[in-house]
Amino acid sequence: MASLLWRNMYGQGRCLARGILPQHHLESRSLWGMLNAVFNQVDRSRIKEVGPDRAAAEWLLRCGASVKFRDFERWTVDYNLLPTGGRDRLKIVEVDATDSSIMHIGFEHFQGVEHLLYVKLHHCTYLQDMCVSKLVYLKDSLEELQISSCGDVTDKGLATLHHLHKLEKLFLCDLPAVKDMEGVIHILGSALPNCEIRYLSLEGLKDLKRLGKDGMKENLDP
Repeated sequence: MASLLWRNMYGQGRCLARGILPQHHLESRSLWGMLNAVFNQVDRSRIKEVGPDRAAAEWLLRCGASVKFRDFERWTVDYNLLPTGGRDRLKIVEVDATDSSIMHIGFEHFQGVEHLLYVKLHHCTYLQDMCVSKLVYLKDSLEELQISSCGDVTDKGLATLHHLHKLEKLFLCDLPAVKDMEGVIHILGSALPNCEIRYLSLEGLKDLKRLGKDGMKENLDP
């Protein structure tokens, strides 16, 4: 019930924030930053109660991401529409975190999530190097990853992806804090010889607008 309350507050708050006067912009950002920290907080008792996959799904949906479960055709985009069932029924296989408010403290939810194959991190305001480094929790399952339009991710953060030994496709785009993309690609290419790495330059950024939930897959397929 508490999670539902926070979800409703967040949804209403995002709508109200659009009408805030410019002089209150910084105060608004600070307020939502604090609230987002609450949305990202890990509840160990909840994980124990419902299992890592459902707890991770609740976190992602609270923060505005979408999830796809194994044996489910449709994406779940609404916290209130999470499927019911036992703790072993829901296994996350895909995540689209576009425009979400996921933070590094929330990435601890990925511990114990063992079937996640695809993650899209696009325009995630709070995504930092520490978040990227915590993708190591998915090293035994993750096959496809997109990181794009995340302004705080640096060369150091991308270099930590070398732990993802199952990775087959990596799509990078519009990462202004990365100073030596060629060097990063060389490091990752050496560490992940079976991974197809695709970098879309800023000149090709317009192509990114055509990408949907499965956009990276379509973009990388020959």
